[in-house]
Amino acid sequence: MKPLLLIDIDGPLNPYAALSRRRAPEGYTRHHMRPTGWTDGMPLPVLLNPGHGGELLSLAGRYDLIWATTWKDEANEWIGPRLGLPPLPYIDWPDMHGAAPAGTYWKTQYVVEYAAGRPFAWIDDEITELDRAWVAEHGADRESLLLRIDPGIGLERADFDALAAWADARGAAC
Repeated sequence: MKPLLLIDIDGPLNPYAALSRRRAPEGYTRHHMRPTGWTDGMPLPVLLNPGHGGELLSLAGRYDLIWATTWKDEANEWIGPRLGLPPLPYIDWPDMHGAAPAGTYWKTQYVVEYAAGRPFAWIDDEITELDRAWVAEHGADRESLLLRIDPGIGLERADFDALAAWADARGAAC
């Protein structure tokens, strides 16, 4: 069984911290979106690199791709088509932005629960050492890769290489 690749949008795919710059980072295009949860009067500016779709699809042979984002199913409407991705399953968070154990990010407990013992790689801009320690303590340390992505840069070549290498090494150990 392939490991899961749990994909956050804001930070890894949408380097939102770069929005304050005059120009989008190289390869990124600015889009204006109105997902359900966005209640501000102006559309939400989102930076996307269309090349990331092909990179993620190339990992689909090694992973089952899953949205792990507050966009939930709307990722399939607003983000996936702009990256050339098919509709993906998503984590339906039981309690977004709620309390979390041991100072961890609120998603961490749900990511482990969703994985249900399956190996997983998780890309997110909010991962910390507390999250890594909590995941290790809850039995997933040898079967998980928690990859923190800089929200001012987004996913880079090295991140895709690390994801491929981790899945390949895991496959070789099976």
